[in-house]
Amino acid sequence: MYKNIYQGIVYKFSVVLVVLSCICMSKTYAVDEQTKSGNEKKNSLTKIVIDPGHGGQDPGALGKNHKEKDVVLAVALKVGKLISQRFPDVDVIYTRNTDVFVPLHERAEIANRHNAELFISIHANANKNKDIKGIETYAMGLHKNESNFDVAKKENAAIIFEKDYTTRYEGFDPNSAESYIMFSSMQNTYLIQSLDFAGLVQSNSSRYNSALDRGVRQAGFLVLWKTAMPGVLVEVGFISNPDEERYLSSETGQMEIANGIANAIGEYKKRFEQKTFYVKNNDDSALKTPVYQDNTDSGTVVSVENVDESVNFKIQILTSQKKVSKKDQVFKHCKKLKLNNSIAEYRINSTYKYTIGNTNQYLQAVELASEVKKYYPQAFIVAVKDGQIVPLQSVVK
Repeated sequence: MYKNIYQGIVYKFSVVLVVLSCICMSKTYAVDEQTKSGNEKKNSLTKIVIDPGHGGQDPGALGKNHKEKDVVLAVALKVGKLISQRFPDVDVIYTRNTDVFVPLHERAEIANRHNAELFISIHANANKNKDIKGIETYAMGLHKNESNFDVAKKENAAIIFEKDYTTRYEGFDPNSAESYIMFSSMQNTYLIQSLDFAGLVQSNSSRYNSALDRGVRQAGFLVLWKTAMPGVLVEVGFISNPDEERYLSSETGQMEIANGIANAIGEYKKRFEQKTFYVKNNDDSALKTPVYQDNTDSGTVVSVENVDESVNFKIQILTSQKKVSKKDQVFKHCKKLKLNNSIAEYRINSTYKYTIGNTNQYLQAVELASEVKKYYPQAFIVAVKDGQIVPLQSVVK
């Protein structure tokens, strides 16, 4: 059913896509002095943000005897404690550590304000079919099937507990398929790293507690939308399944889940410091868990320093239906970034796209995007070849 909806959307709402893209890309955001002082390049993973979903007046999914908000808080605190014990050099920051409600946008702002290098949002799933169970981990993207769409709707529905959500989220309706078009116009700067970490969560969790591995997926989650670092949303199990509810609410189950996530963080920390990530060449909605032991497996090693040097990478900060002067206020932060001389304009049909920065090294583009997103949270990397913007996926494999 949703496949048909999306086919209709692609053709009938193309104008909406352009408008939403303009709205999302044209806003500018300043960063406070405290944040700017911590913008030096980092060679190690030193800060992670753990986000227990829901809380306070928002209970999340409901099991027979337990609430999602309570289960995920218990798991999150255990993950944080394990990380602090294993990696004393890593600061663990929680978006909440008690039963309080934190708006989705504030969760992202907490991570950005602390210049975190990894964001982990922990949730519990639910389904009308009480036999379904297992763990699945999401990276930011456009959902490709009804199941992923349902999960995104459920988690994004938390915005209804925010008084000003209709204006803050630009009219976004978590239950409207049309609202999700905006995610199709955005590329996640940290998609490779996010998918890599998602795969580590899946492989470690399923290996540790023999849980059903439901794979790595992509969907449009508001909580991941504005985070300026790699991030995932982990659905640690189905609270709607009676057996899994008992497991999720038990001390043993929570510790096993926490160990799986903590193990994944440990492995990702090594990769982060080596700047090498692993992904699968798989376009399915549930991506298979990446295999990462060596280069002979079916996974693909992505060494971001060995991308085709004939391609230039830039950071897109603005889309407009009208030509914008380089002296416009929207570009005021470019001077602070020392990139005001690199502003470039590209016209695609009736749309103008504006980029800053220029490098033929993808790793440098990733680092630059991290800085730019402090001022332009909706910024993302684009590839330029022969003077034209080309799909990033076509040059970064």
